[in-house]
Amino acid sequence: MDLLAVMRSFRRVVELQSFNKAAEELGQSNASISKQIRQLEQRLGTVLILRTTRRMSLSENGRGYFAECCRLLDELDHLERTTSGEAGEVNGRLRLNAPLSFGLTVLAPMLARFMTLHPQLKVDMTLDDHVLDVVSEGFDVSIRVRAALTDSSLIARRLGDIEQIICAAPGYLASHGTPTAVSDLKNHDCLTYRLADQPGSWVLEGPNGAASVDLPARFVADNSLMLSEMIQSGIGIGVLPSFIADPLLASGRLLRVLPGHQLAQRGIYVVYPTNRLLLPKVKVFTEFLAAEFRQAGF
Repeated sequence: MDLLAVMRSFRRVVELQSFNKAAEELGQSNASISKQIRQLEQRLGTVLILRTTRRMSLSENGRGYFAECCRLLDELDHLERTTSGEAGEVNGRLRLNAPLSFGLTVLAPMLARFMTLHPQLKVDMTLDDHVLDVVSEGFDVSIRVRAALTDSSLIARRLGDIEQIICAAPGYLASHGTPTAVSDLKNHDCLTYRLADQPGSWVLEGPNGAASVDLPARFVADNSLMLSEMIQSGIGIGVLPSFIADPLLASGRLLRVLPGHQLAQRGIYVVYPTNRLLLPKVKVFTEFLAAEFRQAGF
C-alpha cells in the first residue's frame, strides 16, 4: 500500500464529503477509493469514517487522524516546493473557515479578488457562525469575529474592528416609541444573537459609564443576516454588526437606537495553526487580507 497516496485519498474523501467525488477528482474508481480507506483503517486498527446510506462523518479517531494527515501532507508539499525552488508559488488547496454573515457580506468579494490573482490555487470554504476547531477540522486559516480569542495554541492576527449597532425599523419605533435610556429597552421587543458572549443581556457604555440590561428577547437567532431581516420587518430592536447595519442606516431602512451608548467592539482575527505558518498559501492569503481590510477601513 502506498501510504502517502492513500492519505491523500482519505483527505479528499473527507474534504469533499463523498467517495464518488473524490474518486472522480483523483481519476480512480469508487471501489478503489473505498478499498484504500478500508486498508488504511485496517492498518491503523480503528474506524476513521462512519458511513450510512445517507451521509458520512469522521469518528473521534478519524478527526484526529485527518488533522495530522493534512498537516503532514502540507509539510511534505512545502518541502518539495522548497527543494525544487518553488517555495513562493501559491498553489494547492486552501481550506478556510469564517462566520456565515461575515463571509457572505465582507469576505466573498475579497476572496474572489484573491483567487483571480492566484489562478493555480483551489479554495475550500466552510461558513459557520459557530467557532470551529481549526486543528481537528483541518483548516489552514479561520476568520473569527470575536470580542476576544481564547485558544492560545493558534497564531492570531488582528485585522480590524467591527462596531455593534443597536437599531430598529422606523415603523417599529413609530408604533412602540423610541428608547431614550438603557432601562427603556426592558419595555421593548428585543431580538438577540444566540452566539453572543452574553446572549441574554447587552452591556452598553454611555456618558455615565457602563450599564447592563437583561433583555426580554422576543426572537433569538444564531445568524446576523436573519436578525437583520427580522429587525427590518419591524419585529423589534436588535444589534447588528456595522458591516450589515451601515448600508441599512444610510438608506433609512433602519434607525440607530440609543446612539450615545456603545456595545464593545468585536475584533476581526485571522487565525491558523502553527504548522501552517510557513505555507506560501497561508502567508500570501493573510497578507492579502490585511491589505484588503486596511483599504476597506476596518
